Amino acid sequence: MSQDLYGLLGVSRDADAETIKKAYRKAARKLHPDVNPDPEANAQFQEVGRAYEVLSDPQKRAAYDRGGDPFGQGGAGGFGQGAGFSFTDIMDAFFGGQAGGSGQGRGPRPRQRRGQDALIRLEVELAEAAFGVSRELKVDTAVVCGTCTGEGTAPGTHPQVCETCRGAGEVAQVQRSFLGEIRTLRPCAACRGFGTTIPDPCRECGGDGRVRSRRTLTIKIPAGVDTGTRVQLADEGEVGPGGGPAGDLYVEIHVAKHETFTRHGDDLHCTVTVPMTAAALGTSFELPTLEADVVSAEEATTDLERSFQLEVPAGTQSGTEQVLRGRGVPGLRGGRGDLIVSIAVETPTRLDARQEELLRELAELRAEEQPTGRVRPGKKSAFGRLRDAFH
Repeated sequence: MSQDLYGLLGVSRDADAETIKKAYRKAARKLHPDVNPDPEANAQFQEVGRAYEVLSDPQKRAAYDRGGDPFGQGGAGGFGQGAGFSFTDIMDAFFGGQAGGSGQGRGPRPRQRRGQDALIRLEVELAEAAFGVSRELKVDTAVVCGTCTGEGTAPGTHPQVCETCRGAGEVAQVQRSFLGEIRTLRPCAACRGFGTTIPDPCRECGGDGRVRSRRTLTIKIPAGVDTGTRVQLADEGEVGPGGGPAGDLYVEIHVAKHETFTRHGDDLHCTVTVPMTAAALGTSFELPTLEADVVSAEEATTDLERSFQLEVPAGTQSGTEQVLRGRGVPGLRGGRGDLIVSIAVETPTRLDARQEELLRELAELRAEEQPTGRVRPGKKSAFGRLRDAFH
């Protein structure tokens, strides 16, 4: 053989198999007819392929290093002559596959696979979301089959090696072309790529290794959750095919509407309506806290008061807000929000003769028989604020 095969690939004579493979990939990507239609490049591509065929085979390389002809005795006739140059080699050159000249595929795929995650929705009361609660849930998910313990076979039997692919999970198809033998690997149709078959499936699960079952779980909902919060229960979701590992179970929280309080983040809001006379003269009354929904009178402490005394000073105007620090919802990361109480002053709509007389007398005493009213400027538009900025 007159040509220097090592020189064709641009490697030294002591190069290892991985270096030779990388050099071949680089040259093949440059000279392949689909990339470089030049006839001279096509000839070089075949020479490079011939060099790689020899140097990637330990026996042929040893014969070549001794000065012999690797395609002489026992040879297959050279590159393009049925020498066993596979389609996998070409795919390696362009896509960097790991099969190399051996033509090995991915092998059988496992029957056991991780199961899917599951999602359920749970409605809780506002106080339960604020202070935390434990709930029992009934969930319907896939569990490991108790009859075959996930193997998918009838009792006393086991999966058998596929006779078609002999456990490889893949079958090879070989076609001849000007490049030599083009070999492709496809999943075995007989075993669906598993490498094994189940001649006698489990009657309980039909060979899947899992069945549907309803079970009861206890979930602890942390304090401070809100609508949309998801609590994760690891490994409590769907068991995978073949009895594979279970996915996770997610519990999505929905907080029910409260008759007194409205939640905004960690703050609670409520509106208290007082009569006009009480707003004018001042008053106080007992207002329940959110703890009243979960704490009994025997359990009430200074930290968990079921109610508190709300003071309404004399002359309170409608819309006045009182902020009570630390009486809102506990945060998921610590701390606690506030309770914001809005005062709404109620004006009487029906007066009897005596009440109307007294109000008119009051208006006369306050010189308010014919009040003119106070007009306050409304909010300016963006254009108005911009205009004022230049004047």
